[in-house]
Amino acid sequence: MPKRILAYGRLSDDQLAELARDFEVDVFERLDSANDSAFRTALKGAHGLIGSSLAITSDLLDEAPELEVIASISVGYDNYPVDELTRRGILLCNTPDVLTETTADTGFALIMATARRVVELAEFVKRGDWQTSIGEAQFGSDVHGKTLGMIGFGRIGAAVARRGALGFGMKVRYSNASPKTELEKELGAERRELDELLAEADFVCVTVPLTPETHHLIGAREFGLMKRSACFVNIARGKVVDEAALIGALETGEIRAAGLDVFEQEPLSPESPLPHMANVVALPHIGSATHETRNAMAQRAVDNITRALKGQRPISPVNAEAWPTTQDE
Repeated sequence: MPKRILAYGRLSDDQLAELARDFEVDVFERLDSANDSAFRTALKGAHGLIGSSLAITSDLLDEAPELEVIASISVGYDNYPVDELTRRGILLCNTPDVLTETTADTGFALIMATARRVVELAEFVKRGDWQTSIGEAQFGSDVHGKTLGMIGFGRIGAAVARRGALGFGMKVRYSNASPKTELEKELGAERRELDELLAEADFVCVTVPLTPETHHLIGAREFGLMKRSACFVNIARGKVVDEAALIGALETGEIRAAGLDVFEQEPLSPESPLPHMANVVALPHIGSATHETRNAMAQRAVDNITRALKGQRPISPVNAEAWPTTQDE
């Protein structure tokens, strides 16, 4: 009997067909919640799950006694109880690397948009307010030559910094990461304690993963340390930032602007003032949202789950120790 996979979201017909060559595949389109009765029933015989944006809980795992592997079509894995998965011997895989450059493009686009007030001034033109030559009320600020502070300096953080240093001559500072000697040589980057970085940077960009330690890492105190002329960009996870404190800092002018691709609640609540603030560029979590990158992420997940269910080491396991019988080829 072939092993059984439950697939939900963002897989092409070709990718589903690839899985179906070796496994029995049940497809759940537009699965909004793990409480879907058909999905929960199907869990009982599932050996693998592949998809994204579905919160996996302990009670859900109780209904999946045969489960061996979850292939998430994402880099972040805060939707998964990793320790619990490891305890149960369930392997979790993610999709790093394939979205690094695309997400960095989004981050730098937000840096440029906040600095030059791109969205705000495009609306200015649309409203018909451009009647005379613009004056200081519409001026933005330069990006080239400024100081870029990276909170987090992993793959994506380094890719953002590379754009700034090599493309715009920015001075790079980084924190919340171990020393990165090679990147310091390549980009002239310098490591700082978080408080020092916040005080020094003209642009602060957050790329750390969400963990218990980084939850609300940036709050009222941290915004108070930043320059009043600074722009704040978050392409990490919404809950890394205390959103109420961010709103307060933007309203009072403690910081000049914010570019946001992630929020504490997603989709963003209609009651949130953020998308209506002139000094905010708000995007609907599009960091990796290009045709090419989303397809590559899905393919990585397909490769991970296929290899794992065949007893081969997947390309990108999160908790490889969960399944010690997995062997390298």
